Amino acid sequence: MTVDFRFRDSRGELAGVLEFKKSGNRLNNLKPKILVIAMVVALCAFPSTNSILAASYPAQDISDNDSDSGAEQKDNQSEEAPKLSGSGADDKKKKKKKIPRPVEVYMGRRVAQTMHFAGAEWLIRDEREREERCSLMLANLGLKPGQTICDMGCGNGFYAIQIAKMLGDSGTVIGVDVQPEMLTLMRERMEKEVVENIIPILGSYHDPRLPPNSVDLVLMVDVYHEFSHPEPMLAGIRKSLKPGGRIVLVEYRTEDKSVPIKPDHKMAKVQMEKEMKANGFEFDSEFDRLPWQHMVFYRIDEDWKPKATK
Repeated sequence: MTVDFRFRDSRGELAGVLEFKKSGNRLNNLKPKILVIAMVVALCAFPSTNSILAASYPAQDISDNDSDSGAEQKDNQSEEAPKLSGSGADDKKKKKKKIPRPVEVYMGRRVAQTMHFAGAEWLIRDEREREERCSLMLANLGLKPGQTICDMGCGNGFYAIQIAKMLGDSGTVIGVDVQPEMLTLMRERMEKEVVENIIPILGSYHDPRLPPNSVDLVLMVDVYHEFSHPEPMLAGIRKSLKPGGRIVLVEYRTEDKSVPIKPDHKMAKVQMEKEMKANGFEFDSEFDRLPWQHMVFYRIDEDWKPKATK
């Protein structure tokens, strides 16, 4: 059974979705700890919502209400939005929150296209361990029991599921992706491998939908270079970190011409440093023994101030 917690704003429009898939037909099959964490995540991530709907829906019905074209989409569900009391004229006067426009080039770097869910099998290819030494990367994340780890751009859960197993019942993984089909694939793998400490979140291109002060580490593996809204995304990620929290970028090396990846899907270390510094992060540490990728940790720069908006 698929259980979706749908959060609506003051206009009755869909603000976000938390998704669960469990065997059986009762919500209380979910571990209480994971359910409580999920609700805290939801209430912090969508603070302007005024109602919660918990029901069973087909996974295909899940949709994001944002787009990278800068135009808002209406909730495409068949259910009728709840009507709110108040003057209709007053409602019309309320301005909708503007979605920032996507960028094609950021700080001199061309932004890559997001990998489509149709290519998800490539993420779990047999040769990936040999090519990228995934186990070596995981071993150097510095994971500790009880931590909350976000796998940003989790896809079909290749890393999220492994991290969840490493953390055990005391830890939690938040898997964020902008494609509901990817989250469906991850949920299927979670059920097959009996992993229950992952919270899937349907994010948007400009907002990771993470609650503030909640995450110990945000992992981005071959993901950041695809951000069409790097500044608002990094701002949301920055707010989500606990004191002492860090982010880690794992990106194919531009500097190595032998890495068989398209140029738009690579990043140079100097470029990573420039973009992180401009968005309130400073270098923390790095692990440079992966065969194809940079692995660089950043922490919050406490002295950084955001640039003034016009």
